[in-house]
Amino acid sequence: MGAAFLSSWPWDNLGIFKYVLYGPLVGKALASRAWEPASPDRWLCLLLALFALRAFTYQLWSSYSNMLFLTRRRRIVRDGVDFEQIDKEWDWDNFLILQIMMAATALYAFPSLRHLPGWNTGGLAVAALLHVAATEPLFYAAHRGFHGAHLFARYHALHHSNKVPTPFTAGFATPLEHLVLGLLMALPLAGACAAGLGSVGLAFAYVLSFDFLRAMGHCNVELFPGGLFRSLPFLRYLIYTPTYHTIHHTGKKANFCLFMPLFDRLGGTLDPESWELQRKNRAGMDEAPDFVFLAHVVDVMQSMHVPFVMRTFASTPFAVRAFLLPLWPIALLFMFMVWAWSKTFIISYYHLRGKLHQIWAVPRYGFHYFLPFAKDGINDQIELAILRAERMGVKVVSLGHRAL
Repeated sequence: MGAAFLSSWPWDNLGIFKYVLYGPLVGKALASRAWEPASPDRWLCLLLALFALRAFTYQLWSSYSNMLFLTRRRRIVRDGVDFEQIDKEWDWDNFLILQIMMAATALYAFPSLRHLPGWNTGGLAVAALLHVAATEPLFYAAHRGFHGAHLFARYHALHHSNKVPTPFTAGFATPLEHLVLGLLMALPLAGACAAGLGSVGLAFAYVLSFDFLRAMGHCNVELFPGGLFRSLPFLRYLIYTPTYHTIHHTGKKANFCLFMPLFDRLGGTLDPESWELQRKNRAGMDEAPDFVFLAHVVDVMQSMHVPFVMRTFASTPFAVRAFLLPLWPIALLFMFMVWAWSKTFIISYYHLRGKLHQIWAVPRYGFHYFLPFAKDGINDQIELAILRAERMGVKVVSLGHRAL
């Protein structure tokens, strides 16, 4: 039996060349000098900027969730992300290509949409009303439909196939699912425009908020204060949490909502343990590793080859890439900051044969080891790390030269 309709991306085999699909829009923008205020094609620059910001939103959430020195105690699924999952989610941004095509088609079909004002407060009220009255319930119904045996096996199982949710998991789905999601996301904006209240600011605010909340729900780190939902119980039905959505990913039988658990409550699919688990995850737990490897960064360029910079790039063999060069001054500033203030911190972890292995970074770079005045500081950092590991009950501490 062949693949189901719209269950795979048409550009699956293009690799990095899939980004050529943005070419017609970029080429048109360049040819018409769309960045000039008087250009009739200025909407092209705005559209491309919006989708660049969408990708950046998911990347920022991915960076945050991989900052284990900040998030490890509040992680919901405690397993690490393995290379198989990284490979599967490599093309997480396929949906952005589909949805920019959908947006460009709408803008060509309805030319008035290209000349929206910068802001209209009335449009925000209309979009909020339509989100609650249309997008949320329709998503809930569609999501439950995708969990039916037929559609789940052919489409939605892909989204649930990875054990550890990540912000990139939000984009890891089939074209049909993202087509439906794109149409539902467009409903509030279309309604505001139909009422004569649409604006560029509303499009940016709504779409980026939508992406922000989707990435947050998949980040696998509990963010909300533990007592929030006990102090303000009505919030339980207005906003989901990362724990709430992770329960759906792991169990697949509850918590189907988009962002508002109210619709799970109305549909009888709300897991009653959601907020108690949320409170426990927020309180956090620091699991003692069995094995710790102490490492240090070799140089500034290699410091960008860590999961909390770019997870996909960090999973490949080290290489100097041109796109990293603009980030070099930021990485240099980070080097001075960790040199001045940081202690040894966790970079990554994994489970092997039931044992927890962690990699800790000594906050010194390769050249520090050749500075006579820096040796005492390095030794102090290593000694403090060993003492900390001993207090935690670590069984093995290993020290070696490693390019992170």
